[in-house]
Amino acid sequence: MKRLAPTGERRLRAVFLSDVHLGARHCHAAELADFLDGLRCERLYLVGDIVDLWWMARRRTRWGRAHARVVEALHALHQRGTALVYIPGNHDRPLRRLCGLQVPGLRVRRRAVHITADGRRLLVTHGDDYDNVTQFGGLQERLGDWIYYRILGCNQWLNRARRRLGLRYWSLSAFVKRQSGAAERYIARFVQAGLDDAARRRLDGIVCGHIHRAALVQRDGLVYANDGDWVESLTALAEDADGALRLLSYRGETLAELPPRRHPARTDPPVRAAA
Repeated sequence: MKRLAPTGERRLRAVFLSDVHLGARHCHAAELADFLDGLRCERLYLVGDIVDLWWMARRRTRWGRAHARVVEALHALHQRGTALVYIPGNHDRPLRRLCGLQVPGLRVRRRAVHITADGRRLLVTHGDDYDNVTQFGGLQERLGDWIYYRILGCNQWLNRARRRLGLRYWSLSAFVKRQSGAAERYIARFVQAGLDDAARRRLDGIVCGHIHRAALVQRDGLVYANDGDWVESLTALAEDADGALRLLSYRGETLAELPPRRHPARTDPPVRAAA
């Protein structure tokens, strides 16, 4: 894995992150706060499930110093000139009532089209719109949630032990999902649904979150970028000044990348609303 120069020494054109789940038990808020403290970017997209209103309404809210640091880091980015775009997801769905409004320091959109420096037009959406194509049904879905949250609990316990031993973060939950044929089929349907949506809109690809599986690939000429999450993957998507896309770990390492498209860049504005 390649490591980027310290983010304080380079200004990224855009960064996308989602599925932070602030307020929920399994949020890795400290790692995200550290990532944001070192971030320098022109535009930051918050692609849904940033604050987990669903969890906070049904379970015990978890909010400590690390969670407050995330909010403070976002405010500091805004103060340094970073444009913030919030696209609510299914766990912060009530915020969709604010879509189209200019909240101080923040634009709230249902979805957007981001135009990269090399002219690629990418749909930016959380991804829960594709649940009617991908989701499991009824009891199977509820049982899956029950198992998933217990695996996340084991994941936290395991990584506390790994930190004490000086070992790097490793996602048990992501490993378990990769062993499940049903989970892999679900993810494949989700990816295809997102690419089909981008193609219908005559766009060049999609940036999303929702499924907690980070990815950056090109398929049939379209970009599929999932910025991951801060529960399992601890990843974000970044665009360099030339339009290159990179999937970053919380430590700033490049996990995957797509080079810029080789033709003159568009002169369109970098972001607009999508219907």
